[in-house]
Amino acid sequence: MHSFEVIGGQKLKGEIVPQGAKNEALQIISAVLLTPDKVTITNIPDILDVNLLIELLGEMGVKTERLSRDTCTFQADNIDINYLRTEAYRSKSGKLRGSVMLAGPMLARFRKAFISKPGGDKIGRRRLDTHIIGFEKLGVQFNYHPEEGLFHLEAPHLKGCYLLLDEPSVTGTANIIMAAVMAEGLTTIYNAACEPYIQQLCKMLIRMGANIKGTGSNLLYIEGVTYLGGTEHRMLPDMIEIGSFIGLAAMTQSEITIKNVSLENLGVIPDKFRQLGIQLELRGDDIYVPEQDVYEIQNFLDGSVLTIYDHPWPGFTPDLLSIVLVVAAQARGSVLIHQKMFESRLFFVDKLIDMGAQIILCDPHRAVVIGMARKQKLRGITMSSPDIRAGVALLIAALSAEGRSVIQNIGQIDRGYQHIDERLRKLGAQINRI
Repeated sequence: MHSFEVIGGQKLKGEIVPQGAKNEALQIISAVLLTPDKVTITNIPDILDVNLLIELLGEMGVKTERLSRDTCTFQADNIDINYLRTEAYRSKSGKLRGSVMLAGPMLARFRKAFISKPGGDKIGRRRLDTHIIGFEKLGVQFNYHPEEGLFHLEAPHLKGCYLLLDEPSVTGTANIIMAAVMAEGLTTIYNAACEPYIQQLCKMLIRMGANIKGTGSNLLYIEGVTYLGGTEHRMLPDMIEIGSFIGLAAMTQSEITIKNVSLENLGVIPDKFRQLGIQLELRGDDIYVPEQDVYEIQNFLDGSVLTIYDHPWPGFTPDLLSIVLVVAAQARGSVLIHQKMFESRLFFVDKLIDMGAQIILCDPHRAVVIGMARKQKLRGITMSSPDIRAGVALLIAALSAEGRSVIQNIGQIDRGYQHIDERLRKLGAQINRI
């Protein structure tokens, strides 16, 4: 098991380019199953979760060709459906929560799918109800086979319907969209997620021949078609990486330029970091973060303590709350972090407290951060990464801390951030993989 050894307290400087979006990649790459024609995808992040999904598709019979590390062609013209009932499939898909995204396109094109118990982050309950209820309303029959550890889904006749989702789940919306594009008749999805990743999926499917209206809103109309063709698609830069780099620059008092960020797809992210007092300059499609000694958390207009919470798009993404929390530890002022969606995502704060941060964990969903305004530095410790986002938050803390830190279980970080140690070293960070 690898770890990161970090010598903190170094100011960083330079330019960094964000990787392709992890959360977009998992649904876009799954969508290649919708057509027997060739699909070319660029700006693919070179990370464990995405590479595992590509391997899984290859074992299903999808012809894959790596033209470069970030570009791949896919052709799903000879799929072995029986592979999805093997122990090899259960083992590999169980390590990857994104494997659930294969169900929608498999149902659309082959009228059957198999879902194993999903893996991924240990951040609390992550229900599949939205996926399954949506599929059932489209005509999918759903059964669990405990002896196989698989959910069996069959759809002799996929028929469009009206769907009011119980929650605007991004993966649930994407899965239902991919099933509905080849269902008979009209499917209406209300309370749909409308993140840029969903918009990207809809744009890709439309280029393939799908009939989708309402892209960018929470009300989608999908008229089913009988055939989808090949296309080319380029993924957005990863907004979570961009937010992580903003937080890194502020926490380490560094001057960093984040290149090619696709500003129009960042939503409220820049403004949330400004609320923490972090200075940002938007230069074309780049974000410049100047060196800043102290950043001061804003209060609400009535003088009350700022609360930052997650909310479905266009609200603030839950994946950046861990970053905001650690960055607030060295701000001037206090902030309440309210993580609504996952009840275990704030439990990593005990490691920050061990480093010297002043944080009160109120309950599984809320933490109060009392900023230290750099009056004392965090101290390096040995710690373990519990999930992707907390892992990078701890890495940011370690880079700003005094002395040596060791971060264990960095496989979690590698699931979401490509070659992060190599890229940070180019900025001047003292980080080694051991």
